[in-house]
Amino acid sequence: MSSAMELIVDGYARLKDRQSLEDLRMHRQRLAVDLKAWEGFDCRSSIAQVEQDIAAIEAGLESLSGQVGG
Repeated sequence: MSSAMELIVDGYARLKDRQSLEDLRMHRQRLAVDLKAWEGFDCRSSIAQVEQDIAAIEAGLESLSGQVGG
């Protein structure tokens, strides 16, 4: 995961901003679909990066789900 994405996910998780994390995940999922649809270009590294970002965002969402009382 890129250090920028790490900081973004960490910031939203600290703020307990579930909606922003869900919006970010949705954006990355749409981006992955768009990249996979491209023909004639090798987008494998970009797709891998976006999928890593999605995994990090999901981990941030999971950390919010695991918090008791918050």
